[in-house]
Amino acid sequence: MKLPLLRLSMLLIPILLVACHGQSAPTAGRVDDARLSQAAAEPGEWFTAGRDGGGTYHSPLRQIDASNAGQLGFAWEFRLDSHRGMESTPIVVDGVMYVSAPFGHVYALDATTGSPLWHYDPQMDGQYGRYACCDSVNRGLAVWKGRVYIASIDGYLHAIDAANGQRIFKVDTLPARGPQHPYTITGAPVIAGDSVIIGAAGADFSGARGYVGAWDLQTGQARWRFYTVPRDPKLGAQEQAHLEKALTTWDPRHDWSAGGGGNVWDGIAYDPTRGLVYVGTANGAPYDIKEDGRIGGDDLYAASILAIRVKDGSLAWHYQTTPGDAWDYDSTQKLILADLTIDGQSRAVVMQASKNGFLYVLDRSTGDVLAAHNYVHVDWTLGLDPQTHRPRPNPAADYSRSPRFIAPGMAGGHNWQPMSFSAATGLVYIPALEAPMVFIDSHRKGLLEGAFDVFGIFPEDYNPANLAALVGPVPALSTLAKGSQAPLRSIGVLRAVDPLTGKIVWEAPNATNWDGGVLSTAGNLVLQGDATGHLNIYSADHGEKLTSLDIGTGMMAAPMTYQVRGVQYIAVLAGYGGASGIAQPFPPQTAAAHYDNQGRVVVLKVGGGAIPKPPAVVIPPMPEPPPSSASAETIAHGGETYTKYCARCHTMGYGMLPDLRRLPPEKHAILADIVLKGALSARGMGRFDDVLTEQDVRALSAFFIAEAKKARAADTGHALPALAH
Repeated sequence: MKLPLLRLSMLLIPILLVACHGQSAPTAGRVDDARLSQAAAEPGEWFTAGRDGGGTYHSPLRQIDASNAGQLGFAWEFRLDSHRGMESTPIVVDGVMYVSAPFGHVYALDATTGSPLWHYDPQMDGQYGRYACCDSVNRGLAVWKGRVYIASIDGYLHAIDAANGQRIFKVDTLPARGPQHPYTITGAPVIAGDSVIIGAAGADFSGARGYVGAWDLQTGQARWRFYTVPRDPKLGAQEQAHLEKALTTWDPRHDWSAGGGGNVWDGIAYDPTRGLVYVGTANGAPYDIKEDGRIGGDDLYAASILAIRVKDGSLAWHYQTTPGDAWDYDSTQKLILADLTIDGQSRAVVMQASKNGFLYVLDRSTGDVLAAHNYVHVDWTLGLDPQTHRPRPNPAADYSRSPRFIAPGMAGGHNWQPMSFSAATGLVYIPALEAPMVFIDSHRKGLLEGAFDVFGIFPEDYNPANLAALVGPVPALSTLAKGSQAPLRSIGVLRAVDPLTGKIVWEAPNATNWDGGVLSTAGNLVLQGDATGHLNIYSADHGEKLTSLDIGTGMMAAPMTYQVRGVQYIAVLAGYGGASGIAQPFPPQTAAAHYDNQGRVVVLKVGGGAIPKPPAVVIPPMPEPPPSSASAETIAHGGETYTKYCARCHTMGYGMLPDLRRLPPEKHAILADIVLKGALSARGMGRFDDVLTEQDVRALSAFFIAEAKKARAADTGHALPALAH
């Protein structure tokens, strides 16, 4: 039910807009081709996830610059009803901010005050929270011709009235559903002509086949679906011509029940002049292309950048960044469209800082490689062939027979966090990772749900003694890393790179190895939030650190900026989580370990006030667990079940999701209903009755109780370390 106050706020919006524009009130969410193509003429707006049609994450605004960045202060905040990872960048159109949140929730706010105008609940199927490899996040929405488009984690595309938040349509975009088809959607839809383009995640699980599709803007009717990898040839001919060619690059012994991967979970862009949709594809599935004696092949079109004709969904060109990927080197990072001067001529290009460590500049019409340089240390390849730009294999990166120390690791040299491109400086600003890993083919089926029997371990976490029980004896890190130039710990770094030469013009160390996306502005600024809760501002040309603002909440999303009635604002969606937050207890250096991690839209302006902090975290001692008489064998079985199905989300320690050692007696009593019947599915806790039994649940309960007793005895269940920055 809408409150009368909210209705009054909605009625006031047209009045405010008339005052701003001096004309009759436009429709809410008034973005179209003409307006987007002239985005530079309206510097105060932020029309798309990346601001403009090129997705540059660059703003022409210059009111805030080096002279006054240190005077930024609090304007307003809005708290979201979620403690999950926040990975989207708000959109602002005509004084209204549209924000997406985990699972696919949408909020419309007054961009000058933060007053809520409406909230949209996608009423998602919580079962699909189980299939999200890296938290139930959402990376953005699209605003177009009076509508807001968003994809919820359970695979539905929603069209919402931008004026009042009412649903216009909800359509299923998944090709199949059920535990054998573990699709989710975490990426932002992109408008292309009269279609909405969206793909799905799932390449980290068994059974997901990559695709991207187009749905009619007005009705939601499906127009086409482009599959990125072949289907099992036993099912007959491939559905599309490009897949017949792709099939010849896959080993005949491939296990097609794994789905093939190649999912399009982020990284979509559209060029209206050429009528081309550009997408990046994820790793092939399973990870290890030499599993069960396979020889392997290129595995097209996994780990690739593709250009697809929007009119019919046919392939225009492709470039495979990592043929035969065995290292989880997705090419799903954001794609930036820009015009660069090369050899005295203007070239329309698409750029990506791929997970494999290379920054690519490709011709938008042909896919020709115009430049490709590594921006982090790379040793999975001996380099790119100067003619074909195909990676040359490095035998030392083959971990199929023994563990190898390889850079970059599975986290990549750059992950989903947006980079930014400034035409003024000619530089791209990359939130980079110098994060090698020890890769181990465990040779044990089913050790972890969806992990495909390959371990990727950061050097700081590598412990041969702990691994021995799982994979047998492994070499010391000093032995594996001998001769490598890669760092022996994970390092985050913001790098300003010339995309044509690969020269690193400047760099700034990050607070952690999992900090936020980047915004650049015409005020010669580069902004990046970090996991310690600080918004850091640098000069765009030289990288001088101008100021660091303590927000109090960790940031992963890229900041944005907009202007209303002559005032420029900086906004960021804050909230730690994602792959880093869900895989372990909150690291001590993160703000989430010390302050409540509720998602917040935090907005700043020059001359603003003190920035409020969230409430401090207070963790009570480990409670007394319920009595249990379970045998050692039952507890051990519960531990194995936890490791395989629960540990990917629930950690033992203070983290994003509940510490299962702290389950009260009443939750232990209904644990079977939660795990097997989906009693908490509305909160994203999926059911596991396809793989677990009541006996398994009893063993889980016994394991949680045993671990709670250990924590109480050691008194380690509630201590918090000091916050460092």
